[in-house]
Amino acid sequence: MALILLIETATKSCSVSLASDDKIIATKQEVNEQYSHAEKLTVFIAKLFENQDFTIQDLDAIGVSKGPGSYTGLRIGVSTAKGLCYALDIPLIAISTLRAMAFGMAKKEESNLYCPMIDARRMEVYNAFFNAENKEIRGVQANIINEKSYQKELEKSVLFFGDGAEKCKAIIRHKNAKFLDGIYPSSKDMVVLAMQKYANKDFEDVAYFEPFYLKDFVAGKKA
Repeated sequence: MALILLIETATKSCSVSLASDDKIIATKQEVNEQYSHAEKLTVFIAKLFENQDFTIQDLDAIGVSKGPGSYTGLRIGVSTAKGLCYALDIPLIAISTLRAMAFGMAKKEESNLYCPMIDARRMEVYNAFFNAENKEIRGVQANIINEKSYQKELEKSVLFFGDGAEKCKAIIRHKNAKFLDGIYPSSKDMVVLAMQKYANKDFEDVAYFEPFYLKDFVAGKKA
């Protein structure tokens, strides 16, 4: 029986879960427009172990959402995960943010294809396409959305969701396109994928692992 801590900080959602095998023991998460992961993440982790029969020293591994997503959010999540792995001498498991989103959504909604979208500012989104079995149909890309986007994929029914999908509703108008609002990545959707990787000993090199940013970080200009 594996006890794994899951960390998701790729977007505005700061989410942590504690899982044993495929069962979620506890979850703490919050969507915050201020991206307050630096202040909240370690507090949320500590709260997971309150009123439990075990401590953080009992963890067998840590799973972290690897991106794509917010540069700062990913840095905070991955740095925290790596620090705990070093301190506890346990393996690090990396989970694709978009794959986990698609995995979780496929359990709730029926569709031929699932397209999780993460806002990349302006009219750009990070996205990928998965089928109901969580097989990647089209890999992760950063796309600038226009009226002709995803014509090939929309030959089938597609469910678009995630904070990047909300701004696309008015542009992607197709009979096979369905949109869900208010969906953010959650550590709860990482559990099964992380347990599979743990069973297969599919671990990252804690010293050298870096998040999947997809694009280089560009600092905003001060006013």
